[in-house]
Amino acid sequence: MKQSTGILVLAVLIWWLSAAVGQAGTLAQFRTPVGDIDVELFDQEKPVTVQNFIRHVNSSPAFTNFQFIHRWVPGFVIQGGGYFVTNRFGTNPQILAVPGFAAITNEFSVGPIYSNTYGTIAMARVGGQTNSATSEWFINLGNNSSLDNVDGGFTVFGRVVQGTNTLNKFLTYPNADISGWNIGSPFDELPTMFTETLTINSLYNVLLYVDISFLRVSVKILGGGAREIAWNSVSNRLNRVEYTTNYPPAWQSLVTTNGNGSRFTVTDTNLANVRAFYRIRVDY
Repeated sequence: MKQSTGILVLAVLIWWLSAAVGQAGTLAQFRTPVGDIDVELFDQEKPVTVQNFIRHVNSSPAFTNFQFIHRWVPGFVIQGGGYFVTNRFGTNPQILAVPGFAAITNEFSVGPIYSNTYGTIAMARVGGQTNSATSEWFINLGNNSSLDNVDGGFTVFGRVVQGTNTLNKFLTYPNADISGWNIGSPFDELPTMFTETLTINSLYNVLLYVDISFLRVSVKILGGGAREIAWNSVSNRLNRVEYTTNYPPAWQSLVTTNGNGSRFTVTDTNLANVRAFYRIRVDY
């Protein structure tokens, strides 16, 4: 999977003297062949929807590594979470539906109401059925506030915090000619990576696959004021823990380590009883 270059700031955590635990919203990384998109999930505001999304990602390798964007409407949405390719690197790949869990309760009006504006992520549903969201999600490519009034509203459960340059590619990104393949619904608006006419045998190589993972960063206050910073490391990349005691920030390195995909923990004993800001950065 082609990755973007540079250093990506994945999370910023703030710790105050009065706080026992600092927790940012869960950060989901959407890695695609045309760039990465980082999405902050609204864990506290839309708990059922976020936990449903996390459950799908954590429970299904298909959802994590082999799903693809199966719908693209420039200026409207990109949509995934519904289909994946089995035996992707084998001799007989196939498109299958992502195995879903039971439908969840619509949370559009639960807690703060978030409109379907540019850069927000929401759950797709069966037409006319309010409480029917399962595994499919979409990211809004424009101001789609009209969706707020359809069948109780489409639940927004996160927002893009980094990668709008990637998202903007879908405003004008060219689509391949698949008219001769007779794939039909639900792939009538299927995006691929190239514009030339392709054969059905090459379809599996040019789909816009989406690999999803979570950073899950937290800060815990230990005895004596020491802080424990924990996060899900990104494999085969340099993971950097940085801090600052000033604002505007002047970031300094606490730890730099190679990620392996497991949960890492670092303890900071040097800044006990001092207000500090922490962040995780990953080299891409």
